[in-house]
Amino acid sequence: MNPDLVHFIVTVAFSFLIGLEVKTYRQRFHPDRPQDFFGTARTYTFVGILGFVFYKIDPVHLTVYTAVLVGLTLLYTLFYHQKLIDHRQSILLFLVMLCVYAFGPLTLISPLWMPSLLFVLIVFILNARKAIHRFTLGINPYEFETLGKMILLSAVILPLLPDERIVPFIPLSPFKIWLAVVVISAISYGGYIVQKYFFPQKGYFLTAVVGGTYSSTATTVVLARKAKQAGCRPLVDASIIAATAVMYLRLLVVALVFNLQIAETLALPFVVMAIFGFLFAAFFLKRARQEGETTEFVDKNPLELGTALVFATLFVMMMVLTQYVTKEYGSGGLEIFSFVVGFTDIDPFVLSLLTGKYDITMPQIAAAVMIAAGSNDLLKAAYALWFGGWKRCYRSAFFVTLLGIGTILWALWLEHII
Repeated sequence: MNPDLVHFIVTVAFSFLIGLEVKTYRQRFHPDRPQDFFGTARTYTFVGILGFVFYKIDPVHLTVYTAVLVGLTLLYTLFYHQKLIDHRQSILLFLVMLCVYAFGPLTLISPLWMPSLLFVLIVFILNARKAIHRFTLGINPYEFETLGKMILLSAVILPLLPDERIVPFIPLSPFKIWLAVVVISAISYGGYIVQKYFFPQKGYFLTAVVGGTYSSTATTVVLARKAKQAGCRPLVDASIIAATAVMYLRLLVVALVFNLQIAETLALPFVVMAIFGFLFAAFFLKRARQEGETTEFVDKNPLELGTALVFATLFVMMMVLTQYVTKEYGSGGLEIFSFVVGFTDIDPFVLSLLTGKYDITMPQIAAAVMIAAGSNDLLKAAYALWFGGWKRCYRSAFFVTLLGIGTILWALWLEHII
């Protein structure tokens, strides 16, 4: 079949279907105001045909195509003037008509998926009125600013940075340093969005699981405080342990992104620890009598420009310190350093291990990551007791401590066996 004929058939079919969709939209949302709408299914079909024919006549200068577009716009202006008199202002259907007018040129100069995608988007957006309205009512306007920060970090700053070493004692280029910041920020931001907008009131346990993707430490502190205020001890115990289990999977994902060889070494111990953590959590979850309990979780976005800059600074500092420790004190010094760092934010340290080049073996680097994760578990156990109290959180603190000690012992065994 002639390609032009195929393009013409596609244009007519999509234009007609959009016209039918507009009619359905009118009957569904405005059955009492037919005068609000400009054109019928036949009108939209002819608009699509006009766009195809007049683009085909002059595809270079687009003189006739533009003139017809101006004519349609003037015609709609008369209609819109009447709408303003009746105190109605929507131009949605005019925008849809402009999309239909573009079907012809689009089918001629683009692959079939492009006009098909445009057709699908028009249909979905027309039918998503109520869903979009609910979304706009439920979303925090601050989130748009945060999304802008994420785009600034990844699509603006990152491509501008040089991908070559500038400072001699820093083994990474500014591009790779900032790439680490972007990856961690994206994981944290994604976990926050999922927790807040997809599972905002699904109970302590599910909230903790999702919260653990961006900060198991912060999750532990919040849940311990909730336990002190509201009780629900078995459910809180399960949630705190589950957040720690998720931390192991999160660190494994980070390792897979930056250093596949270390990730292969960490896969077995981290997966085993995560499984044990979820088993411990399931034990307490089974005992919980208030599984439907909801919680107001941390409503603080982890993605801040100041936080990203601090993280980048800590990342570079940890890389320099790790390089110094491994050079001066070897693997033994790195073990002690890893244990101490575990009582702080371990992400910069873990990334420095995954991305740097040191005079130690891969198993020793993997062991250092495990030691840091284990000592961080000890920190979370201490936080649980401090913020939740001994009586309410001693169970979760005990099992998180078991995970931490088990991780550290496995790391020491791994370093000396492999």
